[in-house]
Amino acid sequence: MGSFRRLKSDLREILADGRWRERLRETDALEPRKLLGPLFSMLLDKNENVRWRAVEGLGRMVGRMAGDRLEPAREAMRMFMWRMNEESGNLGWGVPEAMAASMAASPSLAKEFVSILASYVQSGEGLDGNYLDHPELRRGVYWGLGRLAQEQADLVREHASALRCGLKEQDPASRGFAAWALGVLGDAAALNDLDGLASDQASVRIFRDGEVRDATVAELAREAIQAIRASSA
Repeated sequence: MGSFRRLKSDLREILADGRWRERLRETDALEPRKLLGPLFSMLLDKNENVRWRAVEGLGRMVGRMAGDRLEPAREAMRMFMWRMNEESGNLGWGVPEAMAASMAASPSLAKEFVSILASYVQSGEGLDGNYLDHPELRRGVYWGLGRLAQEQADLVREHASALRCGLKEQDPASRGFAAWALGVLGDAAALNDLDGLASDQASVRIFRDGEVRDATVAELAREAIQAIRASSA
């Protein structure tokens, strides 16, 4: 691996492989900062699995940075935040997901940035004004909160109300991702609203366990209900 183009080509070949998690170890000898640009560019890849695996790859690299020295990892998080800003001229595809994957890899980053991630789906008086008007970006936040909840549930639990609001989104993927996240949290306060989605047959595609899978909102809601009841039994 050397130039940006070669790095991108090599990384894409890794991410397209079914053994991509194992093969990412091939990059461990390289400076994480050098891999951020090529991985970031793959958030727009034509291959859906490559896009999502780039999200996890970015999280892994930022987590490595945080393990060495926190400030460069903070700079990466601030870069993600800038990409979410309308003034940047970007729509931020994949960025909230990458922020979440980075926090999932670093408890220190999670403590500092989880409130910012949640603020992108929160609106109302007294809030930061970060609410995203674009529904396809908001769905990335709901997925991101679920991904982070897998590693740092206590931090995300403080923002469970934002996820409950997500169950009422017009966008099916947002409803499905919010339901999944609430199941990961074991949020009993969401049971009634989740039950209301148990017949929602809208189709969504969700990245879990390293692969993109088809599901309905109803399936994700019922799965969340089962997870919540099991956690409180």
